[in-house]
Amino acid sequence: MAASENSSASGRIAFTYPSFVFYQLARVFIVLSGEMQSVAVGWEIYEITRRPLALGLVGLVQFLPGILLFLVAGHAADRYDRRKLIVLCYCGSSVCSAALLFLTLGGYGSTYPIYAVLFFVGVARAFSGPATRSLLPQLVPAKDFQNAVAWASVFFQGTVILSPSLGGIIYAIARGPAAVYALSLFGAIVAAVCAAKIRVQSTGRAPEPLNWQSTLAGLHYIWREKMILGSISLDLFAVLLGGAVALLPVYAKEILMTGPWGLGLLRSAPAVGAGVMAMLLAHKPLGRQAGSRMLWCVAGFGLATVFFGISRNLFVSLCALFLVGASDMVSVMVRQVFIQLGTPDKMRGRVNAVDSVFVGASNELGQFESGLTAHWFGTVPAVVLGGVGAILVTVLWAWWFPELRKSQEVEQFAD
Repeated sequence: MAASENSSASGRIAFTYPSFVFYQLARVFIVLSGEMQSVAVGWEIYEITRRPLALGLVGLVQFLPGILLFLVAGHAADRYDRRKLIVLCYCGSSVCSAALLFLTLGGYGSTYPIYAVLFFVGVARAFSGPATRSLLPQLVPAKDFQNAVAWASVFFQGTVILSPSLGGIIYAIARGPAAVYALSLFGAIVAAVCAAKIRVQSTGRAPEPLNWQSTLAGLHYIWREKMILGSISLDLFAVLLGGAVALLPVYAKEILMTGPWGLGLLRSAPAVGAGVMAMLLAHKPLGRQAGSRMLWCVAGFGLATVFFGISRNLFVSLCALFLVGASDMVSVMVRQVFIQLGTPDKMRGRVNAVDSVFVGASNELGQFESGLTAHWFGTVPAVVLGGVGAILVTVLWAWWFPELRKSQEVEQFAD
């Protein structure tokens, strides 16, 4: 009995650090805000345009700031107080939610102002991403970091599970996006308050001069570390090709014949799978052969995407998306531990900025790719081809990055 209790307590060790708790609360509310807002924006734009390509542009305008600003954002995360930078970004997100609310209440029937606001949403994310990721290793010791990453993923995915469904239901009840944008505004404000309560012991980072050598240091570091390069580039191309999230409004409305509530369920399903997997990893950390397990799970991600693409049944589609999220979670866990514990603190901001571009490319640019291929070939062929592409990428990466395939233990980075 005592051994069981000790094991259970060790599985929750990250929560003994107060700043980690405030960190999680801030992330919960900013993700709640952003995910509800994404559902409302997607449905509103599709209602206005009825074009899948318009949904792809939602991802593109949010990705562009990340690719344009990632070098500056990474240097800012290493040069300035990361906590204050996060608070500032969350305040910027609240201003964007207020702008979307204003546009809706003003009765604007054009998508262009919405795209403009989403561009600034992307600016806030470009700066908050590296700062947020770089801050986590400063909140818990290295020996408890994998537990912290697992629980951070549980909270993140749990919020992603709730948020789209909540946003879709509120949109349907309110018969429009105004109420969703108002709640998103409130969530962003609460997130900023929680982030302001985080207390971090200074690590004595000496500010580096702003020049090309220091700015590009993150890129040089990743290029040298083939394990990190292989893990983040695998995620980039697999999710870039296999991402079907941008086309979920089309599936909900025209293929599965549901409404905003069905879109919310579809958006939540991958997060349910990821949350379940993250909970398992919190109590049973990845051990030996982490890299090969990551490769198998990314291949599973592609296969589950193919099954979703050909499904015409809501329940089957939800199951396929559950497996998409569960398999992707393993990749996220391995990549985060490799990056956060394998990178010196003075460079974490710049390395995480590069990783944010990879993640942003796989998500936002992946949405644009999905919308474009759906415009060219049709919705179902676009998703199926993307899933097949993710499987082929896994095979190529297993060949090109033997360091990743032969890696042994995740815990080696915590030594």
